[in-house]
Amino acid sequence: MKKILVPFVAACIIFSCSKNDNNSANAGETDFSVYLADDPSPYDKVNIDIESVEVHFSDDANADTWHTIKMVRPGIYDLLKLSNGKDTLLATQKIAAKKISQVRFVLGNDNSVVIDGNSYPLKTPSAQESGLKFNVDATLTAGIEYKIWTDFDANRSIVVTGSNQYMLKPVIRVYTKAITGSISGIVLPAEAQPWVYVLNGSDTIASSNPDLLTGMFMINGLFAGSYNVLVNGSNNFNDTVYNDINVSTGSNTQLGTVTLHQ
Repeated sequence: MKKILVPFVAACIIFSCSKNDNNSANAGETDFSVYLADDPSPYDKVNIDIESVEVHFSDDANADTWHTIKMVRPGIYDLLKLSNGKDTLLATQKIAAKKISQVRFVLGNDNSVVIDGNSYPLKTPSAQESGLKFNVDATLTAGIEYKIWTDFDANRSIVVTGSNQYMLKPVIRVYTKAITGSISGIVLPAEAQPWVYVLNGSDTIASSNPDLLTGMFMINGLFAGSYNVLVNGSNNFNDTVYNDINVSTGSNTQLGTVTLHQ
């Protein structure tokens, strides 16, 4: 199967770390893990075919040199199953304890979006062949475990072209839970079909589609600071805005139960 490499450049990442209790770990190596999560979208499914996860070290002589990290399960992932605090481990392996400059995903051909029960292929521009890349600035230390989360924004990652085709242009946040916090809560009633947006000024940092049965939502990967939270209602239900919601590193800010009214 021909592989599709889709480019994307993210901001530099500061990695989380924790002590590795395995004293027999090889000198000069550390455990490195990559997780996948998703912001929700209005589609039925967003299927991404991830064939491999790779890293590039700063001291690699060639810019095209990549080192494969063992995947838990190569293949198709439905991003919409990974929202509201859910995630999945993509790849994990002991790697050399030195400076990483980039991480990338290699995608297969079987990317698709399902809308109203109909499946459509997600096209990838043919000129984009350098991989789905994340810029990293992290010096790994032997015996210290490093974990990162890659959070797709499925809604903004899909573009409809003039020819009524669907194109994949990934928009992704990359974070580590050790240096970020989260916001959670419950939005009622389900008839409001609410969406929750975390805003920094006029910029949308992240969003969530509360669970249809419980109304629960959780938005991870927020750096410490003050945010506005917009709870957007549909079907003639009014919006609600919460200003100056504080997020602290390593903790969850509970918004409580939000009841929207018509």
